[in-house]
Formats: sequence, C-alpha cells, structure tokens
Amino acid sequence: MKIKPIYTILASSFLLIATTLSLGCNGGQNGVGADGKRIVKIAYLPITHALPVFETKEELEAADDELQVELVKYGSWPELMDALNTGRVDGASVLVEMAMLARQNGIGVSAVALGHKDGNVVISSETIASPNDLKGKTFAIPHRQSSHHILLNEALKRVGLTIKDVDVVELAPPEMPSALASGQIDGYCVAEPFGAKAVLLNVGKPLLTSEELWEDSLCCALVLNDKFIEKRPEDAKKFVASYKAAGKSLSKERAKEIGKKYLEQDDAVLETSLQWISYDDLDVTPEIYASLVERVKEYGLSENPPSYDDFVKGSL
Repeated sequence: MKIKPIYTILASSFLLIATTLSLGCNGGQNGVGADGKRIVKIAYLPITHALPVFETKEELEAADDELQVELVKYGSWPELMDALNTGRVDGASVLVEMAMLARQNGIGVSAVALGHKDGNVVISSETIASPNDLKGKTFAIPHRQSSHHILLNEALKRVGLTIKDVDVVELAPPEMPSALASGQIDGYCVAEPFGAKAVLLNVGKPLLTSEELWEDSLCCALVLNDKFIEKRPEDAKKFVASYKAAGKSLSKERAKEIGKKYLEQDDAVLETSLQWISYDDLDVTPEIYASLVERVKEYGLSENPPSYDDFVKGSL
C-alpha cells in the first residue's frame, strides 16, 4: 500500500545534505535582539501540541528575562523541517518521527523534551463503528513520518487488519474536517484542535483516543539544532528548563487562554481538544523512546532509527 498525498508533500524535502548546516543559527543578529536580549528562534505549526512553546515565551516575557523566545510560524511540516535543518531557526516543536529521520540522515538535530503526551484522536464518520469498518475506506494522516500513522496501525492491528487494508492519504490538517464532512475521507488522525473541530461541527466522532491505543504516546517533541546547542549551551539549558517548567504549570484554563491567543480557536473547540492532552511531564525517557522506536520499526517508518543516546539530549 502506497500512501498518496492529496496536497504536495515531498517527504525527502527535509533530507538536506549536512553541509547546509554551515548557514548557522539566525536568532536575531548573532542571537541578540534589538534590545540586547538573547533570542531563541523556535518554529511551530498552529496546533495544541505547541502550547508549551507559547507558554514559555509568555513566561520569559513576563519576567523580562535576558532570554526571550521568537516564534516562527510555518504552514507545513516539510517547510518547518527545512528551516530547522538549515539552521534558520534554533529549534522547533515538530513531529518527533520527522526529526528522527533527519538525524538518521546525518542532520544535526536533537530532541530535548516532549511537546505533550497523548492528545491525538482517531476521528471517523458516523458510519464507522469500529476499526473493522475502516477496511477499504479512505483515511487521512498529516504525514507518513508521524505518530498519527502509528496510531492508525495500532487501531487496525487490534482487529486483525493492516495498513494495506486501508486507502491512506496525506492531507493538510486544516482540510481534514471539511474532507470528512464532504465524504472525501472516512476518518483521520491528526494533531489537535482539528479532531475537536469535526466533533463540534457534528461531522465526525472520536473512534479511539491515543491513550487507548498507546498510553503516554509520543508525537511532537521540542527539537534543537545541534549548532545552537554547541554555540549557546547555557541558553539551550535555560530555555529547555523554562520550557519544561512551563509545561508543568500549564493548567487547562491557562492552556485554553494561550490557545485562544496563538491558535485563534474558540472556547468550545479548545475545551474539547484539551480533554485529550497533558503537558505536565515532558521528559524524553529511555523507556518511552524505546516504545516509539519499536513502533517506528514495526510499522515501516524507519528501519534504523537513531538510538536514544545519539538523538536525545537528556542532560538539557
């Protein structure tokens, strides 16, 4: 079964040759803003999985800290990965499997924290009563290198099906609710708040949550460019510590407030979406990384993913 993109995604677009990393990190002028404060440039897509990045920015600004976060918004994962891989940003909140593949292909990027735990839902049309009913149907994921792909595999495995039994397509996340409503697809799995949108529009229902399929599942991670870590180790440590603390302090009410500001979603969408996600423990432990590697191999995302010691900077 070949996954077919509905919109143009070139999975190889972020597998750039390592020499492009000589461009270096461009946070401000040499990482310093006009006010003299040190800048960390972080790329993101507008999803709930990036809320700890937004909260870190807010908290550092409120404290008038010497270290500040500059957010850089992207519209697709390949665009974001290109910016991360070439050093145009210092780090990113990104699908962990994409970063793993970049590392596997010689790009200097490292995971330093999780973006969240759980927070993904398998959404289906009302006619789908169980994963059994997905046989022969069309199902959308945002990218082959994603935990959404893994979760679909896990759902199918439960009922004795495989990915070959489903017509899998890659679709831009904002397009998924309308594609489900029009009958173009029969279900999807993607980062929030796009699952909640389908539920509130009454065009789809939660078939399974990520914690039902894979407890404490990994999806997005905070990834830093190795050149940034090497050139600014103290800033890297401070940023990661601030990020983890921001996640731990992120209550549901505060998450909703931040979501309204940075994602421009209404209360009902965020209220539904935030039922499925947690941010209070963002350490990438060897155990949870091993569970990811096992699934990445089993479902054909990568035959030789990077080891924990090679990819994860736990010391930060």
